[in-house]
Amino acid sequence: MLQSVHVKNLALIEEIEVDFKEGLNILTGETGAGKSIILGSVNLALGGRYTKDIIRKGADHGFVELTFFVEDERLLERLRSLDIFPEDGIVVLSRRLMEKRSISRINGETVTMGLLKEAASALIDIHGQHEHQSLLYKKNHLEIVDAFAGEAVKECKGCVRDAYNEYRRYQKELNEAGMDEAQRARELSLLQFESAEIREANPLPGEDEELEGMYRRMVNGKRIAESAAEAYAYTSEDDASASENLSRAIRAMSEIAECDEAAGELRSQLEEIDNLLNDFNRELSEYSKSFEFSEEEFYETENRLNELNRLKVKYGNSVEEILSYCEEQEKKIEKLTDYESYIDGLIKKCEESEKKLDRDTKKLTKLRKEQAKLLESAICEGLKELNFPDVQFQIQVDKLGDFTANGKDDVEFLISLNPGQPVKPLANVASGGELSRIMLAIKTVMADRDAIETLIFDEIDVGISGRTAQKVSEKMAVIGKGHQVICITHLAQIAAMADHHFVIEKTVGEMDTRTDIRPMDEKESIEELARILGGAKITDAVMQNAKEMKELAKQVKLN
Repeated sequence: MLQSVHVKNLALIEEIEVDFKEGLNILTGETGAGKSIILGSVNLALGGRYTKDIIRKGADHGFVELTFFVEDERLLERLRSLDIFPEDGIVVLSRRLMEKRSISRINGETVTMGLLKEAASALIDIHGQHEHQSLLYKKNHLEIVDAFAGEAVKECKGCVRDAYNEYRRYQKELNEAGMDEAQRARELSLLQFESAEIREANPLPGEDEELEGMYRRMVNGKRIAESAAEAYAYTSEDDASASENLSRAIRAMSEIAECDEAAGELRSQLEEIDNLLNDFNRELSEYSKSFEFSEEEFYETENRLNELNRLKVKYGNSVEEILSYCEEQEKKIEKLTDYESYIDGLIKKCEESEKKLDRDTKKLTKLRKEQAKLLESAICEGLKELNFPDVQFQIQVDKLGDFTANGKDDVEFLISLNPGQPVKPLANVASGGELSRIMLAIKTVMADRDAIETLIFDEIDVGISGRTAQKVSEKMAVIGKGHQVICITHLAQIAAMADHHFVIEKTVGEMDTRTDIRPMDEKESIEELARILGGAKITDAVMQNAKEMKELAKQVKLN
């Protein structure tokens, strides 16, 4: 849900912040008040294009920020797949606009325009006059059918995807395996040489790390041995060593230990220190001996390490990678040694995987066609209620030339709005206002299946009035029960349905002109309905009509 919109220094807007609510949010205002600026600001936050003249005169930048609250687990999962992790369900999209560049952020972190747009497509769906109209894009028609089908096709789509990946893997292997006899001989010779080189060296897992440690000890062995010997002399060997002096101290304390209890305790402490020092000396002696090695040992270690490093340069960064590479080459040797059997087997796997993919794809197509018929009928019925009495709406499911991870279906929406006219692709027939109403019919049908929580309709009332306007308002109310809907309208019938009504106003001062937006209470909302109905002069009859319209809308929403 879109919780708030904060806009600063854009066109006529100095600074506004509006908090939207659940349900149907209606925005109305006088012509020229700046309703398009509000929606334009939202579009800019979602990655829309802009020119420098959109920035308010006298300002060095413009700013727009959208705050969303997300609860739907499907939507949260999609955001996580984009590495977007809402904090307590909050996602903040912002964009700072300057003359030559812009900076986009999600939850305070700078992001690319591509990521901003992808996140926006998951959070909000905008339907305006030919802008952000997903219905215009044929690629979205299949998505709409699958979204309607939901669980009915989910499992089958997964099977098709897995079968396609397997088919493509075998195809790729078969394409890469093609070679003539001379190529095969050269490849086999190289593979055998590499395998023999590795097997002859016989590297052992972890051997390189062990040898590197030994080599470092050997290189530094002389200096370490000398220092260890010196330390041993100080603690054990010389007449003036710590051990000798400690023994003398113990003898001295023994002479008085029987005379005083405290002296006895001190002697015991000295004896404990002596024991610790003796243990240290033994360990130091063993440590010194570990650095005793011959020149021959050093030479063998160095040569072995050089051999392993040479193999690493050619075959991998570790012994484990070298051995893994060798195993892969030996598998290839096995294939090339019995090449004909390998190719025959690969062709058979390709054929089997293609048959499985074809079966799964046909099953998916059958399910899609069944669901498309249901969706087609529901949309057609909804369109008739929206003043398209002679509408013909079809969902055409054709075959693509090749398999894809999503099956082999090419889906397109076809429509005829006038009697006697054949159905044609949607993008070639419908106007902006008609497209908005068609999308409204689709959204009504799919109200319980769509993961996108926020829908914006810009002037969905273009070219309609009377009964059609009433039907549009009723459908808006239906969608508002399951989604957050934000709608800019000029029609009182639609405005009356508002769960939350906002007015956009333009204030003309001596020095500047400003656009503001504010929420209205019920009394103000009725007065705004009267303004829309009555124009310049609001009579008592017009006001009474506005009240009745508001009451009627309440009754409709209760049903």
